[in-house]
Amino acid sequence: MLEGDAYNWVKALHIISVIAWMAGLLYLPRLFVYHCQSQVGSNQSETFKIMERRLLRAIMTPAMMFTWIFGGWMYYSLGAWTEGWAHVKLTLVVLLTISHMFMSRWRKDFERDQNKHPESFFRFANEIPTVLMIAIVIIVIVKPF
Repeated sequence: MLEGDAYNWVKALHIISVIAWMAGLLYLPRLFVYHCQSQVGSNQSETFKIMERRLLRAIMTPAMMFTWIFGGWMYYSLGAWTEGWAHVKLTLVVLLTISHMFMSRWRKDFERDQNKHPESFFRFANEIPTVLMIAIVIIVIVKPF
């Protein structure tokens, strides 16, 4: 069980991880929108490939993993598995993770020059993490059930 300063450190690391992960989840689809506008094989397209790969591998995926590690540690430490709000939050975080996985697949499609989606698709995809984040914050702070 986490107590006192140890709990606060884990909570701080969890929040830092969430912020980094959310930044990537909000930025990567925007890169995809701009990538759609570039010619396949152009310098601009190749630059987007590098940016997308680095964002996903160096920031988003490690941040997602640390979010799960520190969040799971707190979830266990608090005994949150008995709380209804925690089940809803966990479900929403799973949906964020699935969104991350889809973005990873789309990045690979761009890397292979096989993107099949228009800009509008990625503009819509950009809204999904935002809606999930809002719901998670409300669930955690308000704890409606």
